[in-house]
Amino acid sequence: MESALKPFRVLAYVVGVMLLVLVACIVLRYGFGIEGPSKVVSPIHGFLYMLYLVATMNLGMKARWSWPYILSVMLAGTVPLLSFVFERKVTRRVEDEIAAATA
Repeated sequence: MESALKPFRVLAYVVGVMLLVLVACIVLRYGFGIEGPSKVVSPIHGFLYMLYLVATMNLGMKARWSWPYILSVMLAGTVPLLSFVFERKVTRRVEDEIAAATA
C-alpha cells in the first residue's frame, strides 16, 4: 500500500496545479480571446488526469476501499483545489491503516 501512496500523492498535487493552470487558460481563452495556452495545457492536463485515475485505482484496490470512496477520490481531480484536500485526507487514512496493520 505504501508503494501506491507516493505516486498518488505526486499525481494529486500535479493534477491540482495543472487544473488551476487550466482554469487560468480557460479564462484567457473565453474572457480575452487568447486561445494558445489552453490548446497546450488541455491535453497535458487530460493525460495527467488519466494517470491520476490509474494511481487512485491502484491505491484504492490495494487499500481495499469501497467503490463510492474510490470514485469520490477520482472526482476530486475535477474540482479546483479539491485534489489538495483529498490528498491530505487520503494520506492520513492510508498512514493510519498502515500504522494499525503494523501495530
